[in-house]
Amino acid sequence: MTAFVRRLAAPQPGWTIEADVIVVGTGIAGLTTALDLREKVDRVLLVTKGVLSSGATVWAQGGIAAALDPEDTPEEHLADTLTAGVGLCSEEAVRVLVTEGPHSVRKLVRRGAQFDTGPDGDITLTREGGHHRSRIAHAGGDATGAEISRALIEQLEAIRSDPGIEVIEHAMVVDLLTAAPDADGRPGPVCGVTLHIIGEGTRDGVGAALGKAVIMATGGIGQVFRSSTNPASATGDGLAAALRAGAALADVEYVQFHPTVLWMGANARGQLPLISEAVRGEGAHLLNGAGERFMVGRHELAELAPRDVVSRAIVEQLREDESDNVFLDCRHLGKKFLKQRFPSIRRALKAHGIDMAHDLIPVAPAQHFHSGGILADLHGRSTVKGLYAIGEAACTGVHGANRLASNSLLEGLVFGRRAARDAASLVDEGVLSQLEPVSRGGDSALVPATMRSRLQAIAHEGAGPVRDGDGLDDALARLDRIRERFHTDPVADVMPQTAEWETTNITTTATVLARTAMLREESRGGHVRADFPEVDPDWAVRLVARLDPDGEMSIVKAPLEIG
Repeated sequence: MTAFVRRLAAPQPGWTIEADVIVVGTGIAGLTTALDLREKVDRVLLVTKGVLSSGATVWAQGGIAAALDPEDTPEEHLADTLTAGVGLCSEEAVRVLVTEGPHSVRKLVRRGAQFDTGPDGDITLTREGGHHRSRIAHAGGDATGAEISRALIEQLEAIRSDPGIEVIEHAMVVDLLTAAPDADGRPGPVCGVTLHIIGEGTRDGVGAALGKAVIMATGGIGQVFRSSTNPASATGDGLAAALRAGAALADVEYVQFHPTVLWMGANARGQLPLISEAVRGEGAHLLNGAGERFMVGRHELAELAPRDVVSRAIVEQLREDESDNVFLDCRHLGKKFLKQRFPSIRRALKAHGIDMAHDLIPVAPAQHFHSGGILADLHGRSTVKGLYAIGEAACTGVHGANRLASNSLLEGLVFGRRAARDAASLVDEGVLSQLEPVSRGGDSALVPATMRSRLQAIAHEGAGPVRDGDGLDDALARLDRIRERFHTDPVADVMPQTAEWETTNITTTATVLARTAMLREESRGGHVRADFPEVDPDWAVRLVARLDPDGEMSIVKAPLEIG
C-alpha cells in the first residue's frame, strides 16, 4: 500500500509571525480557549478558516447539557453519557465533563450568553435523546449555538485592540511545524503552523506562525461524506495535519449520523438542514411511509433513544419500505408552540416549502458528528509535545462510541478551559518553549479538487450509517488507488491551493476511517457492521492510528483510559 504523505505540497513560507500559543478554530472550544489564554499568556494568535462566526457552533440548535437543575446530579449525567457511549467512554474523562460542566456553563453566562429562562428567571431546561432528565439549556428556542458564538465573539471583539491577541480570519492551516526529530526519526515537538490566507496574494502563498504550543479546535470531518450537517470548512484538516506531524488518532471509525436531517433528494450535497433532536424532545414522532410510529417497541425511550439507535432504526425502516426517507410529525405540538420554540427551524423549513405545523417533514440520517479525533488526555495534550486538541477535533474519550445529545458544546467549553490552563502553565514554567522548525522528511503530494465528489461517494457508500466488510474492502481499494495515483506520480499541473489541500485532507481522513472501520468487527454506537451486528466485549478498546517516519500507518488496540 502507498505510504501517507508527511506534508502537503506547498511553497516555503514567505513571512513569519510569533505567539506564545496558537489556537486554530473559532467554535465554542477555540473561542473559549483563546479568551482564557489571554488572561494567562502574553500573546495569543487565533486563526480561523472563515470568519469568527463560521465554526460549527453557530449551527448547534438543540442546546448544551449540564446538571443545572437542583434535582439533577453530575452522577446521573455521567450514567446517561456512559450508556450512550456503549462501553467505550473514558469514565475519567466523562466525570471531568459532567462535574466541571455546570460551573463552565455559568461562566459562559457571565461572559454574556443569554439562555432561555422561565418566569422565575432560572434557565429553562429540556430533554433530548438519551437523557433521563431535563438538563438541556437552550437559547432563542433553537439557536443556542448562534447565541453562544455571539457572546464569545462579542467578548473577543472587545479586546481586538489588545496587542496581546491577534485574530487572523480566512486562514487555512496547511501543516503543523515540528522541531528536530527524535532518535527514532519521529517528528519533534510541534512549534507552529504554516498558514495560507485565503483570497490574499497568490493562491499558493503561505506563511509561518511560530508558537510554543498549538491548540487544534478545527471541528469535524463532515465534508468527507456526501451529505452532512457540518459547514463546508469541515474537511478533516486538523486530524490530517496532526497525523502528518506524528500525533495519534483514536476512535476514527465512530461517526454519528443524525437521524433527522431534512431529506432534499438523492443528489443533495454539502451542508444539509438539521431538524434538531429537541423537536423530538418536545414530543414529535417519527413515522414510516404508512404513517405509523416505528420507534415504539424498538427502545424504551422510543424517539428519544440515543442517536445511533434511532439512525439504525430509520435505515432498517427505509430498507423495509424501499424508501429514501421517513417523516417527522410535529403537527400535534401546535403552531403557536412551534413558532416560539423552534423559530430558526421553522424559517428554514418554510424556505423549502414545508410548514412544520401542518406538514410532515421528510427526514433521513446524514453525517453529523465525529466522536473520534486527535487522541488527547484530560488536559487536551496530544501524543506530540506542544500539540493540544479540543472539541470535535479531539478524542478525549468523553463520547465513546456515540455522543450523547448536547454534550458536544459542553465538551468544547470544559476541555477548552482545561487546555488553556495547562498550556499557559507549561509556557510559564518553560516546559514549552519556542523551538526551531525543521523540514519533515518523506513524500509530499496533492489530490486534485476534481476528485472530491468521488471521494465523498466512496466514504458514504463504504463507511456510511451501515457498513460491511465487502463495502469497506472496496472503499479501501478505491481510496488506495487514488492515493497511489496522485502520491507516487504527482500531477504537475495540480496547484498547491486551498481546494487541493482540503481534498488531500479528505483523502487521508477517509482512508483512516475506512481502515479502522474494517478492523473493528462488531457493531457499537456509531459504528454499525451488518456482517457483525452484535457488540463484542473483546472490542472494548480504542483503535489508535499513527504514522511511522516513512509514512506507513500502524493501527493498534489501546485501553480506554489514557495513561
